[in-house]
Amino acid sequence: MRKMIMLLCITATQSVRAQYPGYSLVADNGPFKTRFAEASQKNTSLKADFVQEKNLSVLSEKIVSKGKFCFRRPDNVRMEYTQPFQYLMILANSHVYIRDGQKENSVSAKSNKLFGQINQLVVDCVRGTELSNPDFKVRVFEGEQTYLVELTPVSKNLKDLFQTVSVVLDKKDFTANRIRMLEPSGDNTVITFSNKELNVPISDAQFSLH
Repeated sequence: MRKMIMLLCITATQSVRAQYPGYSLVADNGPFKTRFAEASQKNTSLKADFVQEKNLSVLSEKIVSKGKFCFRRPDNVRMEYTQPFQYLMILANSHVYIRDGQKENSVSAKSNKLFGQINQLVVDCVRGTELSNPDFKVRVFEGEQTYLVELTPVSKNLKDLFQTVSVVLDKKDFTANRIRMLEPSGDNTVITFSNKELNVPISDAQFSLH
């Protein structure tokens, strides 16, 4: 029995390392949660460039998009795609606002449960509150310069969309360097942030279509 337990422990450790090379599982999340919460409270706004890579099993090449990102507490998010197409998504006032070319649309996150869950996920990932999102089971891994937070959906709605969502956090300021969304099919989307500016003024106009 003891040998079997040891073998299971070794296998689990090897599995974690294979899944996230360079990271080890944090056994006690308490100290991490405290530091994460303290750092996140200090970050009132964020501007950054982003690159989004979509990996589809039916295509041999990645679909790459680029754009500008803004976040302002408590829950305002703006993702403006500039290459290779123009597309704007804003999360504000419990609504999702979208501009696609000349078309504009608005969806209430409160009236649609799935939209609400996705809205909360996006906000949590950039605001630093994903550890307390009840829609996900959380594991934390530590690397040399970053942490990796793995979010596994517990609700059926989100399980149909995501197998896992992983967020790589910079140890210096606990802001997101990268977000990876793995779908049940094996397809995945990776968003990488660069040129981050913390606690800079961002006007209300950035979170409106007009």
